[in-house]
Amino acid sequence: MKIVFMGTPVFSVPTLEMLKADGHEIAAVFTQPDRPRGRGKKLLPTPVKEKALSYGLPVYQPQSLRKGEDAEEALRILQELKPELIIVIAYGQILPKSILELPKYGCINLHASVLPRWRGAAPIQRAILAGDSETGVTAMQMAEGLDTGDMLHTLKTAIAPDETADSLHDRLSQIAAETMRETLLLLDQGMLKPLRQDDSLACTAEKITKDMSRLDFRKPAQEIDRTIRAVTGYAMMKGRRIKLHASVLTKQQAQIPAGTVIGSDDVIGIVCGDGHIVQPTVMQAEGAKAMPTADFLRGFPLKTGDRFSAAE
Repeated sequence: MKIVFMGTPVFSVPTLEMLKADGHEIAAVFTQPDRPRGRGKKLLPTPVKEKALSYGLPVYQPQSLRKGEDAEEALRILQELKPELIIVIAYGQILPKSILELPKYGCINLHASVLPRWRGAAPIQRAILAGDSETGVTAMQMAEGLDTGDMLHTLKTAIAPDETADSLHDRLSQIAAETMRETLLLLDQGMLKPLRQDDSLACTAEKITKDMSRLDFRKPAQEIDRTIRAVTGYAMMKGRRIKLHASVLTKQQAQIPAGTVIGSDDVIGIVCGDGHIVQPTVMQAEGAKAMPTADFLRGFPLKTGDRFSAAE
């Protein structure tokens, strides 16, 4: 099948790798323009661009697909390529109707949730924040609305109690590739059965903001734990901002002030507002690298009675 692939971040790469490995004709790759990244703010290619160039594929990076000269040029290129299908995964741009209707089989988007739950920008983080027990990847026939198109194929996976957004992201990127592989097989066999989404079950995965990471240990332990695992939490300790990247809920309880540390040496717990205790497993001091809590504590000792406070 002649395919145009549209994607940008590392999440998209396994699907591009699958298409190449399975022998599909990838006519072109569209990705976001190169942008400054890292501490040096050096102009760097997107992960999808790097992978596409390693395959010798033509790469296009229009600023917009909806307006301006770039959009007109992109449409002209696509019309000349005449793809049978456009596959979109975390591209970062909205496709206009003129592109959605161009390929024989339309445009298929891979979305990191079990639609119609968590339409929108941050489905992975929102699933963890909400305490969902499972999520997945949905292949969807693209329409003009936000993740509202007919569902074509879905693969599900459980969310582990200690799952972080990073670990779930990596698993779902692989599941996305397999979802697309199975979707293309069903399409080839004429067995795809589009299913309309039930809009009454829809919820929106709004963008994540920095303020969401600020930890207030007066809140319940379950909320604190989900925040840490979904968006990386931070709080103040001994005048320094400490990031908490991963955690687990314990069965312990203590009737002492929220934010108080219990334990020392290799393992600590932090008392929350409901008396339950969260145990951080990956921590990071300001200006240092993230590391397992045992290693963190060797360079930043904490003892029972020390107390975290909310950052300004």
